[in-house]
Formats: sequence, structure tokens, C-alpha cells
Amino acid sequence: MPFRNVAVGRPEEATQPDALKAALAEFISTLIFVFAGEGSGMAFNKLTDNGSTTPSGLVQASLAHGFGLFVAVSIAANISGGHVNPAVTFGAFVGGNITLLRGILYWIAQLLGSVVACLLLKFSTNGMTTSAFSLSSGVGVWNAFVLEIVMTFGLVYTVYATAIDPKKGKIGIIAPIAIGFIVGANILAGGAFDGASMNPAVSFGPALVSWSWENHWIYWAGPLIGGGLAGVVYEFFFISHFGHEQLPTTDY
Repeated sequence: MPFRNVAVGRPEEATQPDALKAALAEFISTLIFVFAGEGSGMAFNKLTDNGSTTPSGLVQASLAHGFGLFVAVSIAANISGGHVNPAVTFGAFVGGNITLLRGILYWIAQLLGSVVACLLLKFSTNGMTTSAFSLSSGVGVWNAFVLEIVMTFGLVYTVYATAIDPKKGKIGIIAPIAIGFIVGANILAGGAFDGASMNPAVSFGPALVSWSWENHWIYWAGPLIGGGLAGVVYEFFFISHFGHEQLPTTDY
């Protein structure tokens, strides 16, 4: 059962050098990812006079986020596991692959990375607005809520299959590629409806810097539920809890 491995962790864990290094890696990776993803959208808006809702804008967003996440996961994988997403961290927690305290440390680092990236974008673009996630015309809050759950489930399930599962073997080397691909594909599928966040940190930074919070709860509740469900499903059905060693702390 996955829940038997869920742990709060020791208070001193938050000050251990390896935990602080992991948090710093999450901060830098999230900063790089959000700067590339959000920045590409701002650049496209400038070049096309706010044409980001066009088909070409959707493809551009998919490529930028897919490539950016591939790099962000790759550079942090050997230090923190390369979560770059509070929903991934939460999914790893409910599956017993990271302690609560270490997970909170990751969350703080991820949110700070997103905020700093958006502040840097606003400064370096001479005050351009960072675009907060929002619903398209005709899309209801519950439509977007379910969409975020399904897309994030697919993302975290991919993370489990390619990066967390101890039976993954050599497939682990393609984890960053697969994770980047699923995010890019989900943006093509859901970007025209609610922006396809799948990541509370990616939504939080632009919302804070632009101070736009309308329907912001969707971009937390949906991804966290989807990520948590993926963690429980994969751990319960596909990971044997008999006869394998626990993952190192650097791997989720």
C-alpha cells in the first residue's frame, strides 16, 4: 500500500545540506522553465499584437514549455529529482517517495522561482505584463477544473513511469524527454480552453506579479488532485512494495 510509506519527516531535515541543495536546484530549474515559457508567450504577444490565442501561438507555447521543461528537469534530476512542479512533488509525497517537510521546502523553492522569473521578465521587457492563466470564452470553471485534473494526472503518471518507478531500468534516461513531451501535448490539447497550466507554480508567479487572481484556485486544486491521483494509482497498481529498496532521497 502506498500510504504506509507516507512520512512527515524530521524537523532537522529542512536544514540538512542535501535538502537545501535540492531546494536551490528546484528554485533555479523552475526559474529557468517559467522564464522560458512565460517569456516566449510575452514575446509572441509583442510580435503578433496579442496573437497568442491563434493556432500558431498555441504551437509556440507547446514547444517553448516542452523544451523548457525538458531542460529544467534534466539539470535538476541528479540533485532534487527535477520536480519543477508542486503537483509532481505532491504526487511523489502521496506515493511515499518524499517526506512532507522536504516537499514543503520544494514548494517554497518552486513558487519563489516562478515569482522571480516573472519579476525578471517584467523588468527586462520594460514593464510588459506577465499573463496570468485565465479561462477562454465559453469555458466554465468546472470544465477547466476537470481539464486540469486530467492533464496533470497524465503528467505525473508519466513522471512515475519514467523517473520514479524502481523497475524503470534504462528507460530512466528518457524521463526528461517524455515529461517535456506530455506537457507540450497537453498544451496543444487544453491550451485553447484554460491555458493548460498543470503546475501551480507556473500559474502563481504570473498571477502575483500581474495581481490577477480570477479563478486562480482552479490552477491549484486541479493539478494537486490530478497529481495526487496519479501518485496513488501508480504506486498502488504498478509498484511492488515487497522486495525493493527505497529510492535515494535525491530521486523523488
